[in-house]
Amino acid sequence: MAMRRNYRLLEWLLCIFMVCAFSAYAVSGQVRYSIPEEMMVGSFVGNIAKDLGLEPQRLVAGRARVFSAGDIEYVRLDGEKGQLLVKERMDREQLCLEISACSFSFDVILENPMEIFRVTVEIQDINDNSPVFPKKKIELEISESVLPGALFSIESAIDQDVGENTLQKYILNPSDHFNLKIQGRLDVSEHIEMVLQKPLDREKTKHHFLTLTAVDGGDPPRSGTVQIHIVVLDANDNAPIFSQATYKAYVLENAAKGTLVTTVSATDADEGSSANIEFYFEHATASIRELFTIDPISGEVNVVGYIDYERNKQFRIKVKAKDNGGLTNSCGIVVDVIDMNDNTPKITVMSFSSALPEDSVPGTIIAMINIQDLDSGDNAKVSCSIDRNLPFKIESSLANYYNLVTDSVLDREQTSEYNVTITAVDGGNPPLSSKKTLSLKLSDVNDHEPQFQQERYDAYVFENNAPSLSFFSISATDADWGSNARVSYFLEDGSLNGAPLSSYVTINSDSGVLYAVKPFDYEQMKSFKIHVKAQDGGSPPLSGNVTINIFIKDENDNAPQVLYPVQTSGSLVAEMVPRSADVGYLVTKVVAVDVDSGQNAWLSYKLQKATDRALFEVGLQNGEIRTIRQVIDKDAVKQRLTVVVEDNGQPSRSATVNVNVAVADNFPEVLSEFTDLTVDRQYNDNLTFYLVLALAVVSVLFIFSIIALITVKIYRWRQNRLFYKSAANLPVIPYYPPVYPDGTMGTLQRVYNYEVCGTTDSRMSDVKFARPCSQNTLGDVSRMGTMQREKREQEDGDVSEEQKPPNNDWRFTQQGQRPGPSGAGPHPEGAGGAVVGTGPWPNPPTEAEQLQALMAAANEVSDATATLGPRYNAQFPMQHVPDYRQNVYIPGSTATLTANPQQMMPQQALQGPPQVIPQVDIPNAGQTPASKKKSTKKDKK
Repeated sequence: MAMRRNYRLLEWLLCIFMVCAFSAYAVSGQVRYSIPEEMMVGSFVGNIAKDLGLEPQRLVAGRARVFSAGDIEYVRLDGEKGQLLVKERMDREQLCLEISACSFSFDVILENPMEIFRVTVEIQDINDNSPVFPKKKIELEISESVLPGALFSIESAIDQDVGENTLQKYILNPSDHFNLKIQGRLDVSEHIEMVLQKPLDREKTKHHFLTLTAVDGGDPPRSGTVQIHIVVLDANDNAPIFSQATYKAYVLENAAKGTLVTTVSATDADEGSSANIEFYFEHATASIRELFTIDPISGEVNVVGYIDYERNKQFRIKVKAKDNGGLTNSCGIVVDVIDMNDNTPKITVMSFSSALPEDSVPGTIIAMINIQDLDSGDNAKVSCSIDRNLPFKIESSLANYYNLVTDSVLDREQTSEYNVTITAVDGGNPPLSSKKTLSLKLSDVNDHEPQFQQERYDAYVFENNAPSLSFFSISATDADWGSNARVSYFLEDGSLNGAPLSSYVTINSDSGVLYAVKPFDYEQMKSFKIHVKAQDGGSPPLSGNVTINIFIKDENDNAPQVLYPVQTSGSLVAEMVPRSADVGYLVTKVVAVDVDSGQNAWLSYKLQKATDRALFEVGLQNGEIRTIRQVIDKDAVKQRLTVVVEDNGQPSRSATVNVNVAVADNFPEVLSEFTDLTVDRQYNDNLTFYLVLALAVVSVLFIFSIIALITVKIYRWRQNRLFYKSAANLPVIPYYPPVYPDGTMGTLQRVYNYEVCGTTDSRMSDVKFARPCSQNTLGDVSRMGTMQREKREQEDGDVSEEQKPPNNDWRFTQQGQRPGPSGAGPHPEGAGGAVVGTGPWPNPPTEAEQLQALMAAANEVSDATATLGPRYNAQFPMQHVPDYRQNVYIPGSTATLTANPQQMMPQQALQGPPQVIPQVDIPNAGQTPASKKKSTKKDKK
């Protein structure tokens, strides 16, 4: 008894300690709480944030939640306060049945970063159940022959509480014949027996009524009673005896109904009806009665319900045997349930990010998965896997927890979506598995720049285009998605001919269409290039560049321009064709250009009208006018040809030029024919009158010409004498090659309008220059020479007709040097050597030298205009530059002016305005006026 009291005292102290351990403790990431059962919903369980050392904000930011593997969650989490509260009413007896230590566990899960804490809640028992006997009334039949000390088994009371709150003692009243004997602890395995204290006397007392009270250890204590009715029988002195005190049995879960579990057997030493034994369950719970049944005669225990290992792993059944004499005996059956692999693994996704950036590094957690298998042993060992061909892998973090992480670099442009199938397989035989598919989409990252199909493009646009004309389109593709793939086009900054490129072309930022801002002119600009940038809408944006070569296509928008012969309104020029000309004689050549290009500049020449079509023809390609037959005397002297110059464009453009051709052997014949060309003549029937009138006019003109020539000759001779006396030195007639505006040789820099009439008779030649403004004249240079001569006369004190050599200090400066016909060569007296054009003449020029200078200038102009016609405007480029220093023959003199290569100055030193050249009429040395008159008369005849 002392040991029993010590044992009870130890249990009492242990219960007190567990009740006092209501506060939580956390060890290695686990928290344990202890609460009494039957707490109200919303009751405080514990401060999880404080016990875990976390801030309440961490619970909110980490989306803390409670996960329980069971079907019912008894605790909920108040994330804002960090408290655990009761969610469902907890009945320890319902949760743990007969197990004294009752607890349940759940997980508290946090995200960002992922954390898991295991929480165990122990449910403390309270004295909420009173001891209950299986029956309200117990009837016992006892033979009167039973000797004192006989034992009679009584069904014990059941108290669902545990610990101190469970059944503690029994009280039997009255106790004059019977006393209680309790073997073992007061639990379901206890045996309550009444001990007969003294023999029964059926004749004295046939019925005995006893009250059995069961009292628990609660505060206040609870109790239950049962009435015992004892019927005294005749003598039956042997009770049934079981073959085993405890039977061991095994049953498979999910066993079919009717499956035999075990068979109990008992014997009775009595004979007759006293040996008939009946079996039945003693103190069978409702669950046992639903699952098992026992045959009262054979003692076979069979399955009648659905056995689930996950709910009950073991059953303890008490079987009682009773004979006809009322004697009984009991035994126990321990039934172990064998687990079958009947539960597939349960996959629960705890956290999952359905959208994953494609630039996620390997090892990024995509999902956290919990896998539970309610089986046991190998049947509960679960392996988790996914498809090996995917760039993901499964990692085990904690018990039953797995992480789905990236295993390699992802690329949305290759695969934008993955279906990850998670397979969980247990270790049963055969194994069971479950699958769960997660749809994962990769979110785009701007990792691709826009790409053009070509590195450069060629675009063509016709000139004279309309403004805002779309002439080309480009397109770039971006392998990204959404705004990262939205491409915009921009024209990179640049300039063309000093103007920004945006003033020529523009581009639509959305469609990539190029537009012309203004019309193009092929003759001014044939091609140019632009750079276009394609930029996506990412952050930061990526871009790609492309070069576009824009070629302007020519249109036939320019008509041919005739360079020669030049059409004038004031002067008349005719080409001479001698009457002795052979077939194919080159009369002249029509020179034309077309500023267009290609076939638009291919020119063809056609003879549109002619005085005599049978006499001339025009080369289709070269524009040469040639005779196609022999000239005869009947051919008219005056021939007028109209030539059409046409290009090859579509439609074609053309220009016309009139060519006057004189069929004659000498100039007087031409002159007599072309004198009245500009006068409209009205012919009448009296042809003789017009012939006589024409002869008279020609004679008068000839006489006036002779008089005018002699008068001019005398006037020029006198002017030369005056000029010789007034000028100490004749200035150099400069040579000015044509200069482009940019300083290169080519087109004339200024416009000179002049008229030239050239014939085979040099005395009829006429050269007229119109002096351009802002140029020095010859007179300016002459005045400079006169001033220098007067200065020397003052120094010497006398001036003679024969000029003395000038002072050696007197020099033209380098800028004032002018090469010319008399600017170099030997001195008139032959002394002093040759002068290279950098010093003064040693002696005054003679009349022959002056005439040489004037004649060289006249012949220069005559040569230059021999192929260009009578009137030439300097706006057309000169293809040939005449040489002023050519051999010139002077009538009446044996002197010949020959250009000396050493006398030529560099072109840079020769640039300057040309001097005004006076008109010159020089008689032909080979022809006199008399002979000319005679020849003219002969021709007219």
